[in-house]
Amino acid sequence: MNVTQCIVNVNSGDPDRLGTFYRDIIGLEGNADIGPNAFNAGGTTFLIDGHSEVSGQNKDAPRVLINFFVDDLNAEQARLEGVGVEFIRKAGKEEWGGVISTFVDPDGNYGQLIEFNPAAQ
Repeated sequence: MNVTQCIVNVNSGDPDRLGTFYRDIIGLEGNADIGPNAFNAGGTTFLIDGHSEVSGQNKDAPRVLINFFVDDLNAEQARLEGVGVEFIRKAGKEEWGGVISTFVDPDGNYGQLIEFNPAAQ
């Protein structure tokens, strides 16, 4: 398979509200070439869209984790907590060397901040 682009699509009953969260609170850079709720995230396009079969809160949030690798997990987590983002896991250390903090978005999806610095191990 020759993949020329990868887009991660998250559907919502209220895509504009969720898009506002990821743009204005999380701080993702928009990708207007694709749409108003499309974002650049580490070389991948993260797209929020609506779907006729999606409404309300995510009832199985751990099924898909939206991972954002960051350089300074503590600073990003503090910034997000300062604007009211709820974290359900804070700076959990993984056996493979990463540190993960998990937040909940307005639809109940789990997003994760991940810091991985093998040189610091």
